Amino acid sequence: MILYHGSKMIVESPEIRIQKYHKDFYFGFYCTLFSDQAIRWATRFDGVGYLNEYVYTPDDNLKVKRFSEMTEEWLDFIVACRMGQSHEYDIVEGPMANDTIFNYVQNFVDGKISREAFWALARFKKPTHQISFHTARALATLSFIKGSEVRNEK
Repeated sequence: MILYHGSKMIVESPEIRIQKYHKDFYFGFYCTLFSDQAIRWATRFDGVGYLNEYVYTPDDNLKVKRFSEMTEEWLDFIVACRMGQSHEYDIVEGPMANDTIFNYVQNFVDGKISREAFWALARFKKPTHQISFHTARALATLSFIKGSEVRNEK
């Protein structure tokens, strides 16, 4: 399976970096099945970045959590991770809380909207995908193919 990672640089050797803000599935190295989504990640700040491609070889010995769609369990998992709670998984895969969805998640966490209102708002958003690697063993399932400069043509 080919996965993509959008970045400001070519990333031949992925690593897990602790960032200022918690992400959907906590700290990890994030990829996607969708090259156009990774290009948006790479070019979001100044219109230029790199699309990194990897071969992903699943390892049945790893602990993997998959969300096939946005569900109540997915929402609760994202909220916990965004609030700084770690988890026990090597790899987590599922829909991404993009900027719009994240705003809905944050409004839900802050008590500004109900769970029902969250689902009403989130229902019609464009599908997204992310797979995050949280341990060195998980990162070992990725083999770098190439990195290519990409530009936002808007």
